[in-house]
Formats: sequence, structure tokens, C-alpha cells
Amino acid sequence: MQPIMIKYVLFALAAVAGVFLFLLIIAILRTLLMPRKRSEYVPQPDEERSQKYAELLSEMVQCETVSHANVEETEKFLRFHELLARLFPLVHEKLEKTVIDGNLLYRWQGKSSEKPIVLMGHQDVVPAEGEWTHEPFAGEIADGKVWGRGSGDTKATVMAFLQAAEELLAEGYVPENDVYLASSCTEEWAGGGAAKIVEELKRRGVRPFLVCDEGGSIVTKPIGGLEGYYAMVGVFEKGQGNVCFTARSSGGHASTPGKNTPIARLAAFVNEVETKNPFKVKMPKAVSVMFRRLSRYAPFGLRLVLGNLWLFTPIVKKVMPAISSQAAAMLKTTCAFTMQSGSDAANVLPQEASVWANMRFIPHQGEEESLKVIRAVAEKHGLEMLVRNSSDYTQPVNIRGEAFKRVEAVIKQTFPGLPCSPYVVTGGTDARFYQEICDSCIRFAPVIYGPEQLKGMHGIDENIECACLPGAVDFYKNMIKAK
Repeated sequence: MQPIMIKYVLFALAAVAGVFLFLLIIAILRTLLMPRKRSEYVPQPDEERSQKYAELLSEMVQCETVSHANVEETEKFLRFHELLARLFPLVHEKLEKTVIDGNLLYRWQGKSSEKPIVLMGHQDVVPAEGEWTHEPFAGEIADGKVWGRGSGDTKATVMAFLQAAEELLAEGYVPENDVYLASSCTEEWAGGGAAKIVEELKRRGVRPFLVCDEGGSIVTKPIGGLEGYYAMVGVFEKGQGNVCFTARSSGGHASTPGKNTPIARLAAFVNEVETKNPFKVKMPKAVSVMFRRLSRYAPFGLRLVLGNLWLFTPIVKKVMPAISSQAAAMLKTTCAFTMQSGSDAANVLPQEASVWANMRFIPHQGEEESLKVIRAVAEKHGLEMLVRNSSDYTQPVNIRGEAFKRVEAVIKQTFPGLPCSPYVVTGGTDARFYQEICDSCIRFAPVIYGPEQLKGMHGIDENIECACLPGAVDFYKNMIKAK
């Protein structure tokens, strides 16, 4: 390189460094002028109500409602409905109840049908395997918690909105708009129970102003460095698909292996996907808003980065996987390998070997494009690809819209001092079925999920704190009364 060219390159590098230093100084000054906030919400003890609601939830947990894919189990859920009728008599006396193959829909007629709302949670639970400290269907109340399968996912919310209606009915309250309480019995295996409820609402000509389902919740430490409680309100959910990748060969004896055997090709494929991310990393608007809001509660270094995404977005996209796998999943399509199979004997090369993956599709690279990308990687390794089932992401809720602002207002009213932020739901919920008839399907369960509760969900020793139950009931009461 000529000396004069080197001079220009060094000059250009110095100019870039100077510009970045200038921008960095601006970011630091902005951060210094942004006083750090603190999450001030602390659950207020209400032992009498907590115990009452815990006992209701305990009985609901004791009624086993495990659902299995494509298995008709209506009778099991009808028994659960009988329990609900006993626990919430006014709801069943005064509301219009519809049962569709075990799925529940209640209509509470309001003064108007112009802006109906739907409050929902599912009845069914996943199987309870392994050794539990408290029997999974005993519904024990111990150590300030209700223990058992479904206590957090999601019989707590079903109890809370039914109890909210029960208490308001006892006061003679009439809502301003129609209120629908919905509960499917197929959510845990992505069945069509909620779709049947939606079809019934369509038949009636109902178009909800707002749907409130599970997805987000009140959590502790949503990102490392943040202390206290935060309301994470889901504004859309990623799509998902189950995909099988298969490698074939003529098989043979393991004593004389050739090259590129099925399992070797699968291993190379899995390793490439794991180590060389094939999907686009991008900051969705909802995630930008989430980071910006949460930055106000973070220590200085994290506040500097998350509060100035206009400068640090490229860095955040690179380092986020090391900081939080959950936050990183909000930035790209994910591909998690879950099951594998090969030969039936240790000394036999398989004629066929396969690995399954669960994929979650992000809006900036949806179902079609993401499947195309992963297919190209699979074909490079000589693999066949079969998509067993797949669905795309849901449309985001307008976080500046009336419905989202109503939920924010109710959260602030019910939980004083609790910060509120939009959130991307990386799992799947029944709310996706309602997208067809509602533009504002918001995913927020008004219960506290700490690390222990998150670990127990679909795992061993599922539980929910009794102290958070009064707040959940009050949230739904305030939602029903909100205008």
C-alpha cells in the first residue's frame, strides 16, 4: 500500500473513532441526565383473602385435568365444570354459560355490547411426571404457596377472573360492556378448543375490543441487573413449528464404517446451526421499547447501553445471547433440537437417523422464510426435511392503542409502583386463535412468577405464591370496571 494511501486510511479511521467518541459522550450525558428509577411495587399482605383464594385454587388443582393430544376427554372437564359451579355459584346463576366439547364460555351481559372484552385462561394441564415434594394433584397449601400441577399454569388466573366476577356480582355490579370469560381444555397440546370458542363468538357476531390471556406476567429480574418486580405484557407471540431432519444410508456393520454416516451428517448439521446462527438478528419495535423502558431501572452500564439503542443496537444484538437466552430469543428465529433416533443396536450403522427441532419464528423472518433458510442448511448436509406442523407469528398489538393503554392503566391501578413493559411471548398461547376477531390480543397473567415458579411450570413442584392471588383477583375486577 502506498504511503499516501496509508495516510488516508489512518485519517479515515481517526475520523470514525472521533465520531464514535463524540456519540459516546452524548450517550453518556443522556444517561447521566436520566435518573435511575426503582421498582417500588411490593405485594401487600392480605392473609384472609390470600387464604380464601388459595383454598379455591387448591380445590381446582385437586381436580385432575391433564390433557393429551388428540384424545377426547370431555367427561374429565365436565367434572371440573361441576366443581366450578360449586365454587362460583353466582357466576353460574347469573351468567350465560356455553360448553363446547369441554371448552367453556361465559357471557356477562353489560350495558352495551359495543366494546366487549374477553378474559381467558385454560383448564387443562400437562402431565405430572417425576418425584414431587408435594403430590401434584393434592393441592397442598404450605410455605405460603399452593402446590400442584396447574397452580400457576393457569388455574390461578381462571380462579382469579371467576372470583372477580363472583365478587362483583355479589355487589350487584353491571359492567359497562359485555364481558366474556373463556377457558379451553386443549391449550397444552395446541389443540383447537379455543378455536371452537372463537367460532361461537363469530357466530354471535362478537368482535372483542380486548382479549387478555396468559403469556406475560409479573416477574422478578427480567434482565440481569434489574431488581424488583416488573409487569411484562405480551404484545405478540412468535410462530412455531416442529420439524424432522432425516439422514439415510445403506446401513452396515459398525466395524467397517464409511464416511458421512447418517449420525455424522446429523451431528454436523446440528453443530452448524448451533455455532453459526443462520437466522437474521434484528431488534423488533416491541423489544426496543422494552429495553428502553427497563433501562431506567438498570445500573449505569446497562442503562447506558439499553437506554441508547440508537448507538448500541449492533453491540446488543451481538452480546445478548450471553446475557439472557430469553431476551436473545426475542431477536431472531430459534431452532431447538429436541429428539433424536438412530440404530437399534450399538454395533449397527443406521439406515436412517433423525433429529427433531422445535422452531419459533420471529416477524422479521417469518414461517416461510425461516423454513427456507433451515432447509438450505439441511440439504447441504444431505438431509431430508419434514415439517410436521407449523404456524406463523401473530400480529403485534399497537402499544400506543387504546386497548394496551387500558391494560397499562389497570396494572398501575392494581399494583402501585409496578413498572410495565411490552414483551415478546416466545411460547404459544390460545390467544392466537382470537387474532381473527380481535386486533388487541394482550398476553398478561396478573400473577407473580419468580424463578421458582418459572422452573416449576411444566416441571416438578409447580406452585404459586398465595400472597399474589388477591392482586390477581383485583386486576380482573379493575379490568371489568375499566372504561
